[in-house]
Amino acid sequence: MIFSVTPGLLKIFYTFTMKADIQNNLRKTVNVLAGEIGSRGYLQINELNRAIDYITSELSDYGYSVFNQPCDYKGLTYKNIYVEKKGINVPEEILVVGAHYDTVTGTPGADDNASAIAGMLELARLLAGKPLRKTVHFVAFTLEEPPLFRSKFMGSYVYAKSLHQAGRDIKGMICLEMIGYFSDEPDSQLLPLSFLKWLYPDKGNFITLISNLQSKGFLNRVKGGFKEGTDLPVESLSTVFIVPGVDFSDHRSFWKFGYNAVMVTDTAFYRNPHYHGGGDGPETLDYERMAEVVLGLKSAIEVVAGE
Repeated sequence: MIFSVTPGLLKIFYTFTMKADIQNNLRKTVNVLAGEIGSRGYLQINELNRAIDYITSELSDYGYSVFNQPCDYKGLTYKNIYVEKKGINVPEEILVVGAHYDTVTGTPGADDNASAIAGMLELARLLAGKPLRKTVHFVAFTLEEPPLFRSKFMGSYVYAKSLHQAGRDIKGMICLEMIGYFSDEPDSQLLPLSFLKWLYPDKGNFITLISNLQSKGFLNRVKGGFKEGTDLPVESLSTVFIVPGVDFSDHRSFWKFGYNAVMVTDTAFYRNPHYHGGGDGPETLDYERMAEVVLGLKSAIEVVAGE
């Protein structure tokens, strides 16, 4: 009997292997940041520098030239880390993909926000050899957490301001903010407003895209691309600032400068009981579904940066 390997079987094997690689890489990064390094608060300079060294090393290994941008606060200098993947047709048009690498002091920050840094690094790896029409910036932001939260000292604010001052043509920003916690238990998903229970699931087994009203069109393109890359359920909300939590991350900095921006999130404190606590460890995350988030975002970036 001769065993024949069909194209269908090869595709299944390739997909299985790719997903396994993504899961392993996600787990590795979360373990390094949240397990080995641990708390990365704004006064923990040594831990922040260790995170910078790890992120820089990974991006360098993927073939990128890595740059850093200083962010000064009270006599100390912090750093954003970024790479630029040049577009081949309209390189002047830019899509920014970012996540913050700091934590609330005293928390390991596996979901908040090692999960998102892990996702950003995987996207940079998977897209390193992929020709795209537009330029993509992959950025690891500093100083997202308190006491700099929602201030002009946030790394993302410094980055967005520099783009604005340079007159760069920013077509949109995708902010990864906590992408690793999922639950299939009933009533595991809370919502910011009571009437939303009629519109969204009560199980925390989906990923969410959040934007302001200006960015609704951009959100819809990201969502459409996301759904082409994965079967993971995705919900979305375009709304105003009064809804608690919609501007609680780095995308807010880009809104401040008039750019379209979307937050990709597992909904943070509306789902994850370990939010900003000591229990936010690597063992609490769902790496299989995190990998699906990465695959969905890879597809979304290919759509948005390929337009």
